[in-house]
Amino acid sequence: MKVGFVGLGAMGAPMANNLIAAGYPIFVHSRRRASAEAMLAKGAVWSEAPRELAAQCDVVLGSLPDPPTVEAVMAGGDGLLAGLRPGSCFIDLSTNSPTVVRRLFDTLADRGVDMLDAPVSGGPKGAASRKLAIWTSGSRTAFDASLPVLEAMGDQVRFLGAIGSATVAKLVHNCANYTMNIVLAEVFSLGVKAGVPPLDLFAAVRQGSLGRQSTIDRLADQFLPARFETPSFALNLAHKDVALATELARELGVPMRLANLAFAEMTEALNRGWGADDSRSPMRLQTERAGVTIQVPQEELQVLREKEPLNRG
Repeated sequence: MKVGFVGLGAMGAPMANNLIAAGYPIFVHSRRRASAEAMLAKGAVWSEAPRELAAQCDVVLGSLPDPPTVEAVMAGGDGLLAGLRPGSCFIDLSTNSPTVVRRLFDTLADRGVDMLDAPVSGGPKGAASRKLAIWTSGSRTAFDASLPVLEAMGDQVRFLGAIGSATVAKLVHNCANYTMNIVLAEVFSLGVKAGVPPLDLFAAVRQGSLGRQSTIDRLADQFLPARFETPSFALNLAHKDVALATELARELGVPMRLANLAFAEMTEALNRGWGADDSRSPMRLQTERAGVTIQVPQEELQVLREKEPLNRG
């Protein structure tokens, strides 16, 4: 199987190197040939244009910075679209737009070319060490055929179904990550301004339930099964705690925009009569507003726990 790789930046270069290490014949292209020199010394073949690369390969992977770049690399007389052969497969490793991904999928399907969206998570270090999550969606047949290539680059490869699903998962992951960063900056600024040294504060928070258990794994307790009526910690007590924290912030003049939003949600949930329910019951307000139902059967969660044990600290 001949593999092409377009985009040799901070993520693309180490992934391409892992494919070389796995023994795949590799054709590479990037905006700057200098990015490929180390790979060329290991036997990779340089392609002057994406079209030239695609015409020689069974699988073409792209690791590109944004949707416009993906579309630009695909388009034009020298673009990938002009060179991809019927029966080949294009795998988009970028963090892309689901709309763009689905449009490209349809365009390629009309030409007899498979496509997978396969965004990755793990950063440049993970790309170099092959400690990458690779979320993949599209044709199951194309996924199965491409799995050895994907596993040469990442240690956690998961198929998520219809095209675009993997890109949605990546956007949810990244948005949650960066939003939590802002929340943590907010509450830590409160603690430090209240007189607790940052390292002591960090050590203390790590000892609590928040620090001992993955925030994402906690979703399996009440939110995913939609079982809020038997509380692990009651909302009325949690509401009191956040009220005290935001009161302290006002005394110290610390802006707490996100904490105040959370407090407003908790207050609305109290007014719904949910005070004796679990402290996570206000999460239902967002699903109501979005018009979605989230309720995973307990037996499915149990299967996941057995396959992939949750981080309980």
